[in-house]
Formats: sequence, structure tokens, C-alpha cells
Amino acid sequence: MSTTINIVLADDEVLFRKGISFLLQRETNFNIVFEANDGQELVDYLKSAKTLPDIVITDLKMPNLNGVETTKILHAEFPELKVIALTSYNTPSFISNMIQVGAVSYIVKNASPEEVVLTINEVANKGFYYNEEVMKVIYKDIISGKQTPKSDLDSMQLTSREIEILKLICKQYNAVEIAETLSISPRTAEGHRNNLLLKTQTKNIAGLVVYAIQNNIITLNEIDL
Repeated sequence: MSTTINIVLADDEVLFRKGISFLLQRETNFNIVFEANDGQELVDYLKSAKTLPDIVITDLKMPNLNGVETTKILHAEFPELKVIALTSYNTPSFISNMIQVGAVSYIVKNASPEEVVLTINEVANKGFYYNEEVMKVIYKDIISGKQTPKSDLDSMQLTSREIEILKLICKQYNAVEIAETLSISPRTAEGHRNNLLLKTQTKNIAGLVVYAIQNNIITLNEIDL
């Protein structure tokens, strides 16, 4: 039996938001717990909510508080919350901006219903999901741009096991799959993942992927898209 994924939608285009809500509610494991008209309404809801949702799906262009600023706030105040951008903007600058402020996935509004459902399930299961187009933006605009790696591998002293696990994370393996591949327990796999976040000074799995490519631990061609 699939675990229920609780979702909050934020989009000022009511007709579109209702359409997405209707589409997602058809999935037996999806539960829409709240719909916000803008980022500020979303933040206010989350601050008062007794239980946080698993995933927030937000548009970029909204009144009062746009998607980028909203994502910054959510990433700082609710770091475990997974934010998916769902927007009509598909230019590299918008994609890279949302990734850098903490979005764990990016969907363009002309995506198929199947792609939207797949993305949500992948994010819930593995922590992030970027399709081929988005991964190319990560590589080109974030890694090949002016940004430099946060730290040096020699000084960080990643163990061979941590590098092994980091490569599997980049290939979108979850803790259970990593445990099975390396013959360790899921709890041990989670422990290594948390240590990697601390050592690399990254805040989420997407950050680990960027770090791994920046430091030549893995290439874009090795990542499962």
C-alpha cells in the first residue's frame, strides 16, 4: 500500500490550480491539504499548521510573495519541506535560480500529467528529481559558471564509502536502494547521507549532486536521468 503524500499548492491562477488539484486528487496516494493564492498565504498557512505537508508545489510569478522568495523562506524555516516549482517559465535563468534557493524539482506547465505525477512520487521517495533538461541547466549555469566549489575534497577527507554513497545518491538511489547495493542497513545509509550534508556544507540532496559534479566525483553522463 502506497504511503499518502500530503501536498500544498500555491498558484494565483485559480483555474490552473484547481485543474492541478483535480488531477492530483485522482492519484490514490496524493492528498491536497491546502491551496494558497500566493506565497504569503502559503507561508502563513505553514507557520500555523499543526502538521507540515510532505511537498509544496509553487508557481514562480505570484503577487505579494513570489515563488523564489517563498522558496527561500521555506528552505530556511522548514528545511525538511520539499519544494517543487511548477511554472510556465522554462528559461535556464529561472531554473537555476529556483534550484539555488532550494527547489528540489522543476516542472514546466506544459508537462504531461504523467510527468507531474512521476515527479511528485520521485521527490517523495528520493528527495529530489530533475529531468534531463534541468540537469543540463545545473551543469551549465551552476557548475560551469562563476560559482566555485564550497570546499576542497582533500580538506574534507571524504571516505571511500562516503564517495561511493555520494555517487549512488547522484544516481537517484534512496536509502533502501543504497543499503541493498552496498549490503548495509538503511539506517547506516541515512547516517552516511547526513554526514555528507555536513561535510559538504549542503542543505539537501540536490546540493550534494551539485557538489559531486563540481568536485569531479561524478559526471553528468553518469547520472541516471
